[in-house]
Amino acid sequence: MKDAELIQRKNDHLDIVLNPTRAVSRARNGFQHWRFEHCALPELNFNDIDLSTSLFGRPLKAPLLISSMTGGAQRAANINLHLAAAAQRLGLAMGVGSQRVALESKVNDGLTRQLRDIAPDVPLLANLGAAQIGSPHGLDYARRAVEMIDADALIVHLNPLQEALQNGGDRDWRGILSAIALLVKQLSVPVVVKEVGAGLSVPVSRQLADAGVAMLDVAGAGGTSWAAVEGERAIDPRARAVAMAFADWGIPTADALSAIRQALPEVPLIASGGIVNGIDVAKALALGADLAGLAAAVLPSASASEEAVTACFQTLIDQLRTACFCTGSADLAALRHATLQPTRGEA
Repeated sequence: MKDAELIQRKNDHLDIVLNPTRAVSRARNGFQHWRFEHCALPELNFNDIDLSTSLFGRPLKAPLLISSMTGGAQRAANINLHLAAAAQRLGLAMGVGSQRVALESKVNDGLTRQLRDIAPDVPLLANLGAAQIGSPHGLDYARRAVEMIDADALIVHLNPLQEALQNGGDRDWRGILSAIALLVKQLSVPVVVKEVGAGLSVPVSRQLADAGVAMLDVAGAGGTSWAAVEGERAIDPRARAVAMAFADWGIPTADALSAIRQALPEVPLIASGGIVNGIDVAKALALGADLAGLAAAVLPSASASEEAVTACFQTLIDQLRTACFCTGSADLAALRHATLQPTRGEA
């Protein structure tokens, strides 16, 4: 694919995701089926609640990952700079969007060591698609992606549904698992594997864990639907109809998270996919996540300024702290044992 076509595709993605009436999954994230038991006597000082944790040896002030976002050309560079500055200010982890364009063209989308200069103290996660990892250049691409931003880990994103629906998408996925297993052995930093909005199943998660992957991001249904994104991009009516039929495809985030945690109790997990507030984050942690990731929910702020991103995440942190207070949880360990009740009868 030509550089200009890759950049245009990324710009299309950004335009669509930033439009609140488009690309929203018809599925829900599943957290609406869970409710915390309220504690009317928390016996805590709200300001003393400890939200700190760590990721790949770096401390975090809250269990939050600014998840991978896509974009194109100059505005993507500004988005990445805003996100990195907010991550450093608040002590949050940051995963960048796919670095394929930066590796295959002269457009770096702001994905340079400047991000590490801006965010020297927080975990930075590089990002490549599984199709690139499975190519003959996969290991070289991975090493260059990590070096490009001085990353602490590499995210490999799985997007078979998007690739199947995308004009010119990568549709030969044979050997991807073996390529990931080889990458784990040869890359100098940990490998994280995530879906992009259709969720990880238990069997796939087990395969990835057996391959030595350090962390999984369930990235379930309920947020941005990349099937709908590709449907919006489609020019041909038939291609659009095929794509839109899959707008509600996938495993809801809460369902994927709870199932994987039960089956693989020792595997570190990130919950993303439709998480929009601190209560969702609290529920994700109580269902077994180590971190929660947000992307689309913060993208409008990221497009505006560092201050807007900071304000967005500070609101989320305040909501999470309030959820801890009202469940009697002094820290994240206590929150993971808070009473979370299923409410399947509720809408």
